[in-house]
Amino acid sequence: MEIQRDENMVSVSDECNNHLPKADALLPPESGGNEGRAGRGKMITTYSLWNLFRNCRRACALRYLQGLVPVEPDNNLSFGSLIHECLALWHGERNLEKVLEHINRAYPNAAQDEEQKKSWHLATAMMKGYVARYPQEDFQVVALNKLFGGKIINPATGYSSHSFVLAGKVNGIVQIGNEYFLLEHKTTSQLDSAYTEKLWTDFQVILYAWYVREVLGIPVAGIIYNILAKARLQQGKGETEAEFEARRAELLAKSKTGKTTAQRKLPESDEDFQQRLCTKYTEPEMFHREKFYIPKSRYDVLKSELWELTQNFLIARRRGYLYQNTAFCFHFQSPCAYYPVCSADNAAAVIENNYRTVDPHEELKTAQDMDSAFLEKLGIFSGQLKKAA
Repeated sequence: MEIQRDENMVSVSDECNNHLPKADALLPPESGGNEGRAGRGKMITTYSLWNLFRNCRRACALRYLQGLVPVEPDNNLSFGSLIHECLALWHGERNLEKVLEHINRAYPNAAQDEEQKKSWHLATAMMKGYVARYPQEDFQVVALNKLFGGKIINPATGYSSHSFVLAGKVNGIVQIGNEYFLLEHKTTSQLDSAYTEKLWTDFQVILYAWYVREVLGIPVAGIIYNILAKARLQQGKGETEAEFEARRAELLAKSKTGKTTAQRKLPESDEDFQQRLCTKYTEPEMFHREKFYIPKSRYDVLKSELWELTQNFLIARRRGYLYQNTAFCFHFQSPCAYYPVCSADNAAAVIENNYRTVDPHEELKTAQDMDSAFLEKLGIFSGQLKKAA
């Protein structure tokens, strides 16, 4: 089968702008008709929306209906996004110099800002190590950052949802021999068997693979997980004069001769730390690829679960209420991004000082707009989409 290799496409929906008030009534009641909202067409949804909806409905409403995101970005998410961009650049152009320039632009204040410098060091060493580890590939790139979108189908009847469509963007589609795979990038601080053993539960890539098959017509056989480990090395800060004197006095007290050869520890230079990080990334365990074939049964489960999520969303909309899942507030051993809002009973001052308003699906905003044929195929009104700035 011959697959045409093409340029990227993106879209952004304005379906759910900041028009909804408090989190105890974040969804307006259903207004009737076959459209998700009367006169506005079908609501564009993404994996991220549905994943958050099943984890915490209130968090989903705050993010995707009110469009709230924290003013201070999550460093881990920002770093992961940057590495995804770097990998797209590398696999698209095979030019390490451009990749490193992209990292430099992402951290313009690395010389003065400690957090930026830390991330710059890690990203630079990681990408240098990645290029050295995979100088040649056994796959051919078909598409990078490829947009897809399609109808959500009721598996019991075969009819599509009157209220929702689904859109997303895959990291890559690659070909090995006569087989096609999704290329899915992951960054993690802990790359071990416990991490790789749970990959088969990844709802996102199964969802993406299904839509790439059905909408784009590419017979995806499975997924190649492209995993990059985040080194835990820290740049040596050295010691102050007072710290050195205290350590020296302790050594002298223990010395039988009353002497010591101890010298003050100086801060590790950027050059030395970068070299130490680059050496770390020569270790085999810093990168891993896992190929996973998708059985048909996984698609069947996926379609049923996605349809159930849509029906639960509609029920919540009819009732005008989304509940908070308090078990998710500290799910990742740190507060949820919306914990300040929920714990303050949606206080306006908390929202004003800690959050900003964005489009609901920013991840789709990185290339061209969807064209009219694509919109017509989805059954979406073109007025639902904003032009990318």
